[in-house]
Amino acid sequence: MDLQKKLSSLLCFAALISLFSFPLLISAGDVVHDDDSAPKKPGCDNVFALVKVQTFVNGQEGAEFVGVGARFGTTVGSEKEKAKKIHLTLSDPRNCCTVPKNQLTGDVVAVDRGNCTFTAKAVNAQAAGASAVLIINDENDLYEMVCEPDETDLDIHIPAVMVPKDAGLFLEKLLAGNSSVSVQLYSPERPLIDLAEVFLWMMAVGTVLCASYWSAWSARESAVEEEKLLRRAVEEIPDTKSGASSIVDINTTSAVLFVVVASCFLVLLYKFMSYWFVELLVILFCIGGVEGLVTCLVAFLSRWFKSASDSYLNIPVLGTFSYLTLAVSPFCIAFAVVWAVYRNAPLAWIGQDVLGIALIVTVLQVVQIPNLKVGTVLLSCAFLYDIFWVFVSEKLFNVSVMIAVASGGDSGEDGIPMLLKIPRFLDPWGGYSVIGFGDILLPGLLVAFSLRYDWLARKGLLAGYFLYTIVAYGLGLLVTYVALYLMDGHGQPALLYIVPFTLGTILTLAKKRGELQILWAQGRPVKTESLY
Repeated sequence: MDLQKKLSSLLCFAALISLFSFPLLISAGDVVHDDDSAPKKPGCDNVFALVKVQTFVNGQEGAEFVGVGARFGTTVGSEKEKAKKIHLTLSDPRNCCTVPKNQLTGDVVAVDRGNCTFTAKAVNAQAAGASAVLIINDENDLYEMVCEPDETDLDIHIPAVMVPKDAGLFLEKLLAGNSSVSVQLYSPERPLIDLAEVFLWMMAVGTVLCASYWSAWSARESAVEEEKLLRRAVEEIPDTKSGASSIVDINTTSAVLFVVVASCFLVLLYKFMSYWFVELLVILFCIGGVEGLVTCLVAFLSRWFKSASDSYLNIPVLGTFSYLTLAVSPFCIAFAVVWAVYRNAPLAWIGQDVLGIALIVTVLQVVQIPNLKVGTVLLSCAFLYDIFWVFVSEKLFNVSVMIAVASGGDSGEDGIPMLLKIPRFLDPWGGYSVIGFGDILLPGLLVAFSLRYDWLARKGLLAGYFLYTIVAYGLGLLVTYVALYLMDGHGQPALLYIVPFTLGTILTLAKKRGELQILWAQGRPVKTESLY
């Protein structure tokens, strides 16, 4: 019993860390700063697009940087094969606020930002014969270049691209070393659908599916054990291994507190995001991931190693553990440690997903909603939480707090670990498609509840609620991806779409069948046939 209580406490702690330590969104690709301060006008109406700047040093291919095209000037072509390698030179004067003194016939000219407008720099570079202008930003970020409100009749027919400060310093160093530097500018189009989205969708739905069946199986086993004890008129329930004591039911109070605690933790992450803060999150994620992986492996292997799973050893201070748990724990700990050390390696996303899925499945097995009332309160609060911290927070903090936290902020890390991620295989821009744990956990609680109810009520697949709820979850996630592309890759709060689909489906279906009151208040059938 003590072991189960400790397990429950640790898993609940892991669940809280998972839910509160990351934004609930799906994000893909690069995000650049928006600037709508100047309206579109003739000669200044380009659609902002990212631009690849491929360098060549003495004829050899060098580093590649990412810039952003301006609203004015000609646009950069999308095909790399048709993009020409053009000689690069520095402007004199460096800010290009007057026509450069050096001859730029056909060259790409690199200029510094500041002292005059972006359009003035482009006009002067064009007057000197440049074929394109690279404007070096004064910080390691990208800024969308627009025209001034009073500028009209612009006649700029060369591309203007802004590159970050570190790219400019790199180019300056090359040119200072008397190297022959050329650049190739092109803006490849992002594919409409990437395999990453397909696999991420399958991963999310599959995780909810597996966790729901495990939860329902455990609930049915618990109900069978309870029924046996009642039939034998046993007044005092012995210490069984049914797992009932390890279940943690959420109530309406904790569902409401979710928004408050999650919001406080999110602001804390945003304000104090740093390298060491991310390291702390990595440690917490590894602890939760190890516990989840151990639980899943023990449950899976216990079918073949029953004697090892039923034999226990008492370890001072730590508590009582089965021999099977002790056998698999070193492997799980080593797996998490290796991932933590090499988490920036190209294939590290696999380890992160394995630990994350194991944690999610285990949490959905232990943490449950007892009825539809609690589920409605929890998902409604999460729905509002998602909308506020993705969209409304941008008005208060001048940045979307969720997106800032998901990307790692100024920590120098490539995002926080509480995400499932898959590299964008077909995207020339690379990057990852990610989904927050909460976008799986929170709807997963409702889906698992529907399957538990179906099994206890002895409902068939079509007569129950699970099939329709899991389909609704998949559709809600699919709509999120559609919204993601319609918003040009801007991070979307997945629960904005998933909650209406899942919660709306089960509420409507229960109302139509006349079972809403039972699901709402009790969460389990009034009377069922014998389960064994």
